[in-house]
Amino acid sequence: MTWDWFWPEGFYTLVMIGVFAFGAFAWKLPIAVAMALSAIVGAAVGGAGFPLRHFVEGEFGYLNTIMVICTAMIFMKVVQRTGLLDSLSAWVIRRFRRFPALLALGIMIIIMVPGMITGSSTAAVLTTGALVSPVLMTLGLSKVRTAAVVSMGALLGMIAPPISVPAMIICAGVDIPYVGFALPLLICTFPLAFVYALTMIYPGIRGTCDDGALERQLSEMEKAPLSLRIFLPVLVLVGLFVAEQAAPQNVSLGMPVIFLLSAAAGLLSGTKWNPWETLIEAVNDALPVMGILMGVGMFIQIMTLIGVQGFIVVSALSLPSWTLFVGIAVAMPLFGAVSSFGSASVLGVPFLLALLNYNSVIVASALSLIAALGDLMPPTALAGIFAAQVVGEDNYFRVLKLCLLPGLVLALWGIAVILMSPGLAGVLF
Repeated sequence: MTWDWFWPEGFYTLVMIGVFAFGAFAWKLPIAVAMALSAIVGAAVGGAGFPLRHFVEGEFGYLNTIMVICTAMIFMKVVQRTGLLDSLSAWVIRRFRRFPALLALGIMIIIMVPGMITGSSTAAVLTTGALVSPVLMTLGLSKVRTAAVVSMGALLGMIAPPISVPAMIICAGVDIPYVGFALPLLICTFPLAFVYALTMIYPGIRGTCDDGALERQLSEMEKAPLSLRIFLPVLVLVGLFVAEQAAPQNVSLGMPVIFLLSAAAGLLSGTKWNPWETLIEAVNDALPVMGILMGVGMFIQIMTLIGVQGFIVVSALSLPSWTLFVGIAVAMPLFGAVSSFGSASVLGVPFLLALLNYNSVIVASALSLIAALGDLMPPTALAGIFAAQVVGEDNYFRVLKLCLLPGLVLALWGIAVILMSPGLAGVLF
């Protein structure tokens, strides 16, 4: 620790982080409430009193991202309720059962899809993760390895395009548009998905399994026959995304409207489902993530008001280059134990500003990838804990132990993408 931390801004930083840690871990407060409490104490200690206007502005600072998450979750629940998610997963497993390497990659992508649409690793674990876990165990994977596979797939889905909430948060923090991120995020996530599929899934499923048990599981998954009508929500989503990209810049529906229109297309899918129950379930599932974003916004607003964010930015800029990269690889996942979204906002923004000599879009994508590791860090470890619950594993630390090496590979790949960003920018843009 340098003497800089004994200046007022350094002291405020320690107070805010300390109050948050105490509230989240000692008092067991929800992450969003702990962040709000930290912001209130930080404002008081920093001499700003009780700035209600800044609290409210901060809470709604990520309103667009919150709307995207909520509407994306509605779309995901519609796809699930119509039976498309289950039936398509069963088809992929049947189609590639004789080709274990392709099957492994297909299962990994299936796990990722809900995270890609909602920007939430928890959504991926609790939907397709729960769906394919029994199949993976029937194919030959142990409970712990299955949970590790689901955890890593959920993290990659959370960062993969089109919806990467950590990348959106970093963009909002430095005031750059969330545009042109699709290819950089694909480069960050899909090579890792390929590696994880071949190293974590393929060795366990290439042997023999109980074909009868597998067939029964697949039959239970096939809730509706695959047809053009059941694919209608997905087709509308893809069509609207393509149309928006082709339209003039001043013509845009926006992601929330696109997700709602695509979800409404599920009414024409030809299957019976309750729209009202689906809507309520989707909003309830999205509430924890939306609450965290409101807490993060309030936290960042007060950090900026009392000079803490500027202090962190200056501290990051003063680090030697090699120390900066070590700090990115270590500090972002560790702070993500509180919240990967909080890590993206509190540390992602200053690290991006310290790396302005690299391509900002690619760097923001790589930083969001590293921040996602926070969902594996205890004590919160949302992806690891929920994945362990899905497979019936009581000790989630066994799952985290298996995720150590894949997590290290993820962090190193994120740093490599940053270092390669000048060359990648020349190819991609």
